[in-house]
Amino acid sequence: MMKKKSISASKASLVLFLCHMISALDVPLDSKLLEELSQPPTITQQSPKDYIVDPRENIVIQCEAKGKPPPSFSWTRNGTHFDIDKDPQVIMKPNSGTLVINIMNGGKAEAYEGVYQCTARNERGAAISNNIVIRPSRSPLWTKERLEPNQVREGDSLVLHCRPPVGLPPPIIFWMDNAFQKLPQNERVSQGLNGDLYFSNVQPEDTREDYICYARFNHTQTIQQKQPISVKVFSKKPVTERQPVLLTPTGSTSTKVELRGNVLLLECIAAGLPTPVIRWIKEGGELPANRTSFENFKKTLKIIDISEADSGNYKCIARNTLGSAHHVISVTVKAAPYWITAPRNLVLSPGEDGTLICRANGNPKPSISWLANGVPIAIAPEDPSRKVDGDTIIFSHVQERSSAVYQCNASNEYGYLLANAFINVLAEPPRILTPANKLYQVIADSPALLDCAYFGSPKPEIEWFKGVKGSILRGNEYVFHDNGTLEIPVAQKDSSGTYTCVARNELGKIQNEVQLEVKDPTMIIKQPEYKVIQRYGQVSFECIIKHDSTLLPVIIWLKDSDELPDDERFLVGKDNLIIMNVTDKDDGTYTCIVNTTLDSVSASAVLTVVAAPPTPAIIYARPNPPFDLELTGQLERSVELSWIPGDENNSPITNFVIEFEDGLHEPGVWHYQTEVPGTQTTVQLKLSPYVNYSFRVIAVNEIGRSQPSEPSEQYLTKSASPDENPANVQGIGSEPDNLVITWESLKGFQSNGPGLQYKVSWRQKDVDDEWTSVIVANVSKYIVSGTPTFVPYQIKVQALNDLGYAPEPSEVIGHSGEDLPMVAPGNVQVHVINSTLAKVHWDPVPLKTVRGHLQGYKVYYWKVQSLSRRSRRHVEKKILTFRGNKTFGMLPGLEPYSSYKLNVRVVNGKGEGPASPDKVFKTPEGVPSSPSFLKITNPTLDSLTLEWGSPTHPNGVLTSYILKFQPINNTHELGPLVEIRIPANESSLILKNLNYSTRYKFYFNAQTSVGSGNQITEEAVTIMDEAGILRPAVGAGKAMASRQVDIATQGWFIGLMCAVALLILILLIVCFIRRNKGGKYPVKEKEDAHADPEIQPMKEDDGTFGEYSDAEDHKPLKKGSRTPSDRTVKKEDSDDSLVDYGEGVNGQFNEDGSFIGQYSGKKEKEPAEGNESSEAPSPVNAMNSFV
Repeated sequence: MMKKKSISASKASLVLFLCHMISALDVPLDSKLLEELSQPPTITQQSPKDYIVDPRENIVIQCEAKGKPPPSFSWTRNGTHFDIDKDPQVIMKPNSGTLVINIMNGGKAEAYEGVYQCTARNERGAAISNNIVIRPSRSPLWTKERLEPNQVREGDSLVLHCRPPVGLPPPIIFWMDNAFQKLPQNERVSQGLNGDLYFSNVQPEDTREDYICYARFNHTQTIQQKQPISVKVFSKKPVTERQPVLLTPTGSTSTKVELRGNVLLLECIAAGLPTPVIRWIKEGGELPANRTSFENFKKTLKIIDISEADSGNYKCIARNTLGSAHHVISVTVKAAPYWITAPRNLVLSPGEDGTLICRANGNPKPSISWLANGVPIAIAPEDPSRKVDGDTIIFSHVQERSSAVYQCNASNEYGYLLANAFINVLAEPPRILTPANKLYQVIADSPALLDCAYFGSPKPEIEWFKGVKGSILRGNEYVFHDNGTLEIPVAQKDSSGTYTCVARNELGKIQNEVQLEVKDPTMIIKQPEYKVIQRYGQVSFECIIKHDSTLLPVIIWLKDSDELPDDERFLVGKDNLIIMNVTDKDDGTYTCIVNTTLDSVSASAVLTVVAAPPTPAIIYARPNPPFDLELTGQLERSVELSWIPGDENNSPITNFVIEFEDGLHEPGVWHYQTEVPGTQTTVQLKLSPYVNYSFRVIAVNEIGRSQPSEPSEQYLTKSASPDENPANVQGIGSEPDNLVITWESLKGFQSNGPGLQYKVSWRQKDVDDEWTSVIVANVSKYIVSGTPTFVPYQIKVQALNDLGYAPEPSEVIGHSGEDLPMVAPGNVQVHVINSTLAKVHWDPVPLKTVRGHLQGYKVYYWKVQSLSRRSRRHVEKKILTFRGNKTFGMLPGLEPYSSYKLNVRVVNGKGEGPASPDKVFKTPEGVPSSPSFLKITNPTLDSLTLEWGSPTHPNGVLTSYILKFQPINNTHELGPLVEIRIPANESSLILKNLNYSTRYKFYFNAQTSVGSGNQITEEAVTIMDEAGILRPAVGAGKAMASRQVDIATQGWFIGLMCAVALLILILLIVCFIRRNKGGKYPVKEKEDAHADPEIQPMKEDDGTFGEYSDAEDHKPLKKGSRTPSDRTVKKEDSDDSLVDYGEGVNGQFNEDGSFIGQYSGKKEKEPAEGNESSEAPSPVNAMNSFV
């Protein structure tokens, strides 16, 4: 069966299926499809709910929608129909619902204040926009007032009130002087959130007459100015210091309500002398570290993106040397509605079911109401397929008339949410949206994804075929995705070809073809290697690649993962990188990256540049340790540590590392606390309860770390209940009837107090049981006995000490002990794919019988016997493990034409279950291995005898042997190929009617019904004559054996060469005589005059000629015509085999090796000196001329 991700008929899965369909529609599939499909309206763009406009510019209220057919638009204003045609100042853009109200041509923006709503409608429904509240911005002038000069005594507090006019939106406030320069602000003088300017205490330099408050209205780009305020400070000595008093907020407590997701701003400004410092805390909790910041010199606490968890009491504390003051702000976080599940569009076929779900949350809880096509659903036309159930609309057996747009409204006192979601009932035949004949290219052994994007209603079924008339693709070699994509997990070269996708539903069928090309992977066959080079030398890195011939590789070199330096010393070649005149900065890692359009590979090597160390001009060393450590500001959970740095030793200190020792729990063991920049010599340290702290500081520079400083004084913090619970809580049974609960014990300083213990609680999951708890000592394990086998448990471990419990711990899920699986997999089936590969299927065992964590299945398989030899051998069982809940697997490496058995077992954490019954299967025949040997014997003039051995691995029933042979000529060229088929029961053959003295090359292989196996090759030579003078080498070797026969060491050859040399010497004498006397002497006559005493016989010991002397003429022979001075024949001139020259010889040899023929010189008159044409040939040249 085709493996597909099935879609359940349950409603939850149906919703996922429908969402999948609509997600395909929401993304534009293609313009042609969108033009053809009917679709209810969807609002795509609209103005914000609260829309503040510039009263000097035209008002544009946006409303855009899409749908098929294109929707028409209408508007309501303040709940009633807004007739655009009756207002000449209002126009609607063509093919759009956007309104343009002409203010710049006589209209008044105030006249168009109100609540607007847009409706987009076509024959399939109506979608509506949010209620858009239009308000023109306002920037009123400051009310005129008479400002009295402020006369203040030095050291007193002062507040300069701004009281800007109420604008829309509210203005931005800032204080400046007459010269339009911002007034300086600091911890003493600062502006509050309400715009007022606060002086914690005034100083004589605060005297001036131009304190001016400005209000900037951004919408209208206007700035309003308050009348200047005068301040005069009177000095009175001595100045009385005062403890802090809060200027704002007043009293000891206040409240604030803020909405979820907004920014929370809390402010405390205090008077006092010296100037108070503000600190913020949250009672009963910590300020959120990643969302908290301080502004206005820590007078303003800012928390962004607040949630309900940020509710609580926030305390600001103002402190100076005389005392402190505090104020508590009780913050309540409310929430406008926000989506949990917004309704999503549905595309259904006639007769299908579906659901629209609208879930929202808020504080207070929002109410949910439904509308259909913009009308409250209670008064909308009835639809028998629709049922409203609170926040859900259920559709059953829908028809095309059920198409509509539904609106969900979630609202509370802080706002509302409005969402449109349509139900579109379509009956459409299948369409394939992937372009025809699309080409896909992938690298071998990588996944290939072939698209078949489709649409249809009902949803089409997708099938894939390979080739135009191929069979349907099935099995685990392929993965079929719900979106129609065919995945080939491991594409091979033979995966290339044409693939056909077929989509069909009850309304029709359509198909499309795509092409797949599988390319060879790019490889670096010679990678760059590690190099050590001296400074100013030259180095080369190689990067030789192999790639698919159809892909164009691009080689890029990087240094330390960055581009090569722009330096002419770096030379990039085709397959190497050369660096000339190497310097120290060239030290690093060099990477060769090869990119093609389909893949990328890389390889790296390190270059180390070495040189003699230079004479140091400056001694650099680690810093000296810090000293004079001091603890100040001791609190329950924090302390301030300060120190004095030691000598830097010519290398600046980059940072300080602070370590602590817990003298109470781990004396002598130092732990990392924090580190600070090298410019800082104080740090505020967070502390844990019930720890006897000592601190030390280590300085760090580029050379290394200093020795630790001397420890600081000890500081013992107070005890408290634990802040945290044990980590890594687990529940794993060691036996079938127990549950072992383990955890990581808290460290000593995490205990926060004496008497550390743990409360261990557990209960069986999904069973209505009470928690069982036990308190244990400071250990890390507890064993629960008597549990059922492998059931889930809820587990939690809570820390406690003598002062109380840690916060409520989180729950984890564990399991009691496993036992061996109870049953074996059933319905084991084997599908033999080819002679070496089989696929095994089985049914999964019920999870209840696994009795543990399912780890996978093991397949045991072994060869019983070979079907060709019928001989049994020692059984060697092989095991393949398939992880997870797989129900199939591939068995590779099988032997062809063999009988196998297998069984399957399920595996859990305890071990293996029982084996399934043995399943027998047989592999088909394959091609045989090469014959075990091929020998060629008994060479004659025209025949050779061939003998061979049968293949070591026949892999089936041999049907025949194939013999091919061809001659090889003198230039090693191959002649015509002859093929002979030999019965399988033969083991020798005599080849007749061959050419004499000819080399042949033989190719030999065996065949089964499947095909031919690998061939072996041999070479052999037929002999020259019956006497056996020339015996060629027979059965010499494989295809690469030499085609020459070395005869230089044969006795008969040496004798022949001596005779030829003697004959040539005689010819030389004849030549000299002819030159002197002009006569012509046939060779026969020269042989008759053989009794010349000057001619010395050939030496028998070395095969060379004796000395020759001519008393009448001592002229040397011309260059190229004389033999070597020692009368020897050069080896390189005489190594040629006579076999290579066996044909085309002018002369002949008798049986005794003598040469028969004659030699005569040229008839033309020769010059006195002789020339090239009259020279006597050397023995080798003479032999070549005869041959």
